[in-house]
Amino acid sequence: MSNDSKSICIIVPVYNEEDVIQEFYKRLIKVLDEQPEYLWHLLFVNDGSEDGTQTIIETFSEADERVSYIGFSRNFGKEVAMTAGLDFADGDAVIVIDADLQDPPELIPELVAGWEQGFDTVFAKRLSREGENWLKRFTATRFYRVIQRVSKVKIPEDTGDYRLLSRRAVNALKRLREQHRFMKGLFAWIGYPAKSISYHRGPRFAGNTKFRFWRLWNFALEGITSFTIAPLKIATYLGISTALFAFLYGAWIIFKTLVFGDQVQGFPTLMVTHLFLGGLQLIFIGIIGEYLGRIFNESKQRPLYLVQTFHPGNMKFQGEIDE
Repeated sequence: MSNDSKSICIIVPVYNEEDVIQEFYKRLIKVLDEQPEYLWHLLFVNDGSEDGTQTIIETFSEADERVSYIGFSRNFGKEVAMTAGLDFADGDAVIVIDADLQDPPELIPELVAGWEQGFDTVFAKRLSREGENWLKRFTATRFYRVIQRVSKVKIPEDTGDYRLLSRRAVNALKRLREQHRFMKGLFAWIGYPAKSISYHRGPRFAGNTKFRFWRLWNFALEGITSFTIAPLKIATYLGISTALFAFLYGAWIIFKTLVFGDQVQGFPTLMVTHLFLGGLQLIFIGIIGEYLGRIFNESKQRPLYLVQTFHPGNMKFQGEIDE
């Protein structure tokens, strides 16, 4: 391999993936060996796994100098794990891929080909989502449709984190340090020329998904509140509409009382109106609280993650290690 060979770093965020990580590594290495014209690096980001994932990664690194890893002091979440990978990764380009084999490593040559054509971002767009129940597929589809409508940043539909990023794109992402991170939105926010590669997403090879319904719900809230203030605008518009309706209804009550007299009626209407307005106010106080909570977290300026272990392999680390 010449000294002019382009280098590509593959970031693999992992959390309790001991059931699948060996098969993932086997398939990934096969793909990389078929493209010897590039200098490959593998960077595993262990997001505080509690099983044997770290031991298996260390075995990989002992046998393959291309394998590097960093381990968090605890579980910080996948979005932060990807951020750490981008912080530390070297190379002319970076590929982000999950270890569960739902995103096939065999698609990497197509991602690289798109990069060679001059695109800064080449992302994998799902044509199907095998192994997922109808509720998850339906809610995921609705989420992407909603965020497309309410956000000024056009986030590609049916697209996950599986993508290639040029060095220019990675450097841009490293400048974005907000605490509440919705990486799909950040990937889109930086702009730069992008291309999609279509594929059929398969089921997990083994193990169980780490995203349960409650986590997916919070993830959706993270995405919406991070990239749009539409909920606050909705609260304003609905508040104005409700106030206008109340004003017109009050005018009608006054008119009816003056013309027909006060018959002391309407208790059910009064209670329904009171409960409706009270519930509406609580909902919008909750929406305001979501945004206020994010301001509170940002103001503390805590580090996004803490690194406990690291192994550089043959990669030149870009990040900083806490002693």
